[in-house]
Amino acid sequence: MKTASLSILAIGLCASLNAWSQSTAAGLWKTIDDETGKPRALVRIHEENGEYRGKIEKLFRSPDQDQNPKCDKCEGANKDQPMLGMTIVSGMRQDGNEYSGGQILDAASGKVYKSKMTLIDGGKKLNVRGYVGVPMFGRTQTWLREE
Repeated sequence: MKTASLSILAIGLCASLNAWSQSTAAGLWKTIDDETGKPRALVRIHEENGEYRGKIEKLFRSPDQDQNPKCDKCEGANKDQPMLGMTIVSGMRQDGNEYSGGQILDAASGKVYKSKMTLIDGGKKLNVRGYVGVPMFGRTQTWLREE
């Protein structure tokens, strides 16, 4: 009986830890190319002092391409910096399943947009919207949780 109770407790603990891990944007996310539908990058989002930031951890590029290109279209501190390790999501603040108040860098174009993110599908997906001015004038990508 004691063993059965401990087993049930362990299963419940694992289930609650899994649910907790899905309730935040922190983690590793796969971005998908809008045109090809193929994986483009892995972005690791982490929380620090209430702010969520995301860095490029891996790029999915063909073998004949530079595996760590520089952001030649970026401006400021990111100009000509390697894309691997580059912060592309910053300043995001959590409010339930939504994150706002931050910005996102499109490393391909070098442009920085206001951004908001929303966890969906039980935390397995993240809708990331970049926009100019108001969210209505923007584009949404769905990122897939990797871990």
